[in-house]
Amino acid sequence: MKTKEQVLTSGLRETLKNIIQNELEQLPETLKDIEPTQRINILCKLMPYVFPKVASINHKAGEPFTFEL
Repeated sequence: MKTKEQVLTSGLRETLKNIIQNELEQLPETLKDIEPTQRINILCKLMPYVFPKVASINHKAGEPFTFEL
C-alpha cells in the first residue's frame, strides 16, 4: 500500500510532466515572440538536453602523432 507521501510525489511528478509536455509543444510559438538574443540564449541552454556531450581527446605519452591507414 502506498503512503500518503508516495501518492503526493506520484501526483506531483505527473503534474510536472504534463506542464513540461505542454510547454515543449508550445516552444516553437514561444520562441517566435522572443528577441533574437534571448532566443539564442534559450537554445544554448537547451542544447545539452538534445545533443550528446563531446569529450575532448588528448595525446598520451607513447602514442603515435599520426595514424596510418
